[in-house]
Amino acid sequence: MRRQLKDRIYVCHTFYHIYVTFLKEMNLPRQKRGQATLVISHMSTDFGDFPERVRRSGFFEEVIDFDEKPESFFPELARFRKKEANFFKSTVNRIRFTKRFARLEAPYVPVDFKQYGEIYVFCDSDPIGFYLNGNRIHYHALEDGLNCLHNGDLAHLDNLAHFPIKAFLSEKLNLIFIQNGYSKYCIDMEVNDISAITIPYHKYREVPRRGLVEALSQEDKNLLLKVFVPDMEQLLGLLRDDAVKTALILTEPLCSLPVRRRIFHDIADRFGKEYALIFKPHPRDELDYRKEFPGYPVIDRVVPMEMLNFIENCRIDLAVGVFTELGALDFADQKLKLGADFMDAYEDPSIHRFADLTGRKR
Repeated sequence: MRRQLKDRIYVCHTFYHIYVTFLKEMNLPRQKRGQATLVISHMSTDFGDFPERVRRSGFFEEVIDFDEKPESFFPELARFRKKEANFFKSTVNRIRFTKRFARLEAPYVPVDFKQYGEIYVFCDSDPIGFYLNGNRIHYHALEDGLNCLHNGDLAHLDNLAHFPIKAFLSEKLNLIFIQNGYSKYCIDMEVNDISAITIPYHKYREVPRRGLVEALSQEDKNLLLKVFVPDMEQLLGLLRDDAVKTALILTEPLCSLPVRRRIFHDIADRFGKEYALIFKPHPRDELDYRKEFPGYPVIDRVVPMEMLNFIENCRIDLAVGVFTELGALDFADQKLKLGADFMDAYEDPSIHRFADLTGRKR
């Protein structure tokens, strides 16, 4: 007798991943909602009590915490990461690493993925990608952040030398693992905007986030606000003062902490003379902005910036980011992406000018 599969499962590593998962599920017919499993990996993000708020929403059939273990948790893997001048030796080490990592991760995986009809994974470069690949489990990949492949496709950046050979070893022979769709068992990779990607690939599938948002009902938006905004009254107090010009500064986990501190102090000096500043820390940014900027309000890092679109009468005069994609911020009258030219003053340009490394023009 054939086993009945469960419908869908999503593996998320950040607040943004969970936000997009909500969007995807809210765009399904009503009768199909509430049938998905949400797996929340705690490897790279401190979610606090957020998973419990998701559970209380009742929107998912099950919410499962995942104690995903990074490569560094397994010291025995280090010997396979030693640099080899010989390409053949390096490839053999990588094959061994790929297979061993999948086996070591297995005891920490909290669900049997083979029980699900559809598997969706954000950021398959994390250990879960190695696990699914090693166990020959087909899955759909989703981009880690909005248009993140435009800023730098790690599939290529991590495999600059002999990329066509490595891609063949991954996609065709399943001997090594390459993220962002190049795994043999990755069915496709969902992206927001294919035109923003400098290196095309046949597995990319465009699903614009804006279309998912525009299809939401007010009931859907209210549910998202309830889950993602821990203190709505405080947030409203920051955003509804029309008497002053305001600028929202979106932080990012750039560079080392000392350099990052200098970057955002410089940004504050640049815009603080004309605007009342509000900081929105990136969820993975470890800099304490309340301590660094005691005179400025700080929005809780758990709130996805797109969530502000759902707040009635929310307007910001200016939104500023370094590499953050700002196109989805409808609440901002002006948007300024500082970009690579700005970052050149703070680090070696080769670190962030990814198009130069891959030999492609933007």
